[in-house]
Amino acid sequence: MATIYRKKYPVPLPDGAEIITRRGKRLARWTSGKGQVRTAPLLEDGRIMFVSDCWYVRYRDASGRMRRKSTGCRDEQAARKVLADILTDVEKVKSGIITSQEREVANHAATPLAGHLADYLSHLERKHVRGRKVSKAYRRNVKGRLERLLNECSFRRIGDISREAMEEWLSLAEDADLSAATRNEYLISLSAFCNWAVKTGRLANNPVAGIGKADRKSDPRRVRRALTVDEVARLMDAARRRPIAELGRASIPLPPKERCGRSTWTFEPLTAENLDRCYRDGLERLNEQPDRKAKLEHLGRQRALFYFLAVSTGLRRKELACLTCGHLHLGAVPTPFIALRPAEAKSGKAANIPLRPDVAAELREYLADSESALEAKLFAKVPTILVFNADIKAAGIPKADSRGRVVDIHALRHTFGTHLSASGVHPRTAMAAMRHSRIELTMNYYTDPVLLDVAGAVGALPNFAKGRRADTSSTAAGA
Repeated sequence: MATIYRKKYPVPLPDGAEIITRRGKRLARWTSGKGQVRTAPLLEDGRIMFVSDCWYVRYRDASGRMRRKSTGCRDEQAARKVLADILTDVEKVKSGIITSQEREVANHAATPLAGHLADYLSHLERKHVRGRKVSKAYRRNVKGRLERLLNECSFRRIGDISREAMEEWLSLAEDADLSAATRNEYLISLSAFCNWAVKTGRLANNPVAGIGKADRKSDPRRVRRALTVDEVARLMDAARRRPIAELGRASIPLPPKERCGRSTWTFEPLTAENLDRCYRDGLERLNEQPDRKAKLEHLGRQRALFYFLAVSTGLRRKELACLTCGHLHLGAVPTPFIALRPAEAKSGKAANIPLRPDVAAELREYLADSESALEAKLFAKVPTILVFNADIKAAGIPKADSRGRVVDIHALRHTFGTHLSASGVHPRTAMAAMRHSRIELTMNYYTDPVLLDVAGAVGALPNFAKGRRADTSSTAAGA
């Protein structure tokens, strides 16, 4: 039988409560945190009987199961109206007028979309993908994209989300020069949110399913390039020497327009032209500071080793950051390797990364001079993009070339893939070395055609004209 009620249950006596008697009954009276004077019956065991402010309903659903839920109403008449509406929906489900799914969707339709978004973000916080929790940075990006869509598309309720509104937003975003990759990220985030809403009974179907993604190839905004062998060598040398060279920089006066308050000078920028001089001056300043000198030398050596591993193994920045001494198997026969665990790899799959003999030798030498406990991090300080930019500047490597292609930390992985192809490695083998799921990704995105010996490949073709001359000579002789 359906009914409404208030929840009652005993709770401890509030601090500072006063015991009073009213109409022969003992009551407790206290002031709540909101400054309201509250009273409640006092039980024999010294506790009070708490009565909820809101009314609750008890009823049987269409399948006969007993349900209890809050009406959110403090007024009894309003609570009875809520119960009547619930019973009407139950009768409609029983008679087949609506389905239980439609009823559940209708119940969620009244909730503001911001409430559904909060639930979705809580779901992402608990979710695990390939054995790892969804990162805080990813959740922050999803939250920012969805909040922007909710605001600019005027989505107030979950039922307001429509294909037409999203297609119109994508069109306006394209006119506003938003890149194809960025527009796709917004579409993916909204579609994932709608799929979750379908699974949780908040939507009957995904309203944005089927909207085509923008073509990223026709609208490239950030194209990376691979480094040459010479550039890699210069980068490693600059990374190794730059921590000390920073101390040897001379001070130079600031231009009048750039002066602010008492700031009238700055240090000269470190470039490939002054790297040698600054490094020598830095060493002179550290003559009487052997401990600081050793610390800076170790920092530079660590950065150079980081770049060396990146271009020699194709490991990503986050994968390199999680490496410990326990990951290294430098005495393995026939080939030393790095054992990457599933939770540390982007693909979520364990992998053994083979090491070249020179890389393994460099790691052995590095570990001999530093902390070598199995749980110790291989790189105590992982280079950031700002550190990397300073290193390539000191190495004389331009951030962007004449074609607009840029060099960043992930370009080291592109360098690894490109030089695999340039060395004649079979595409399927290169795909395995890059740990890609599709060979198109290895060949199209991680191979820089500029560094491939296309001219040499063309030169290796046979002399087709020689065969034609031989045929012509045979024909003339027969005549």
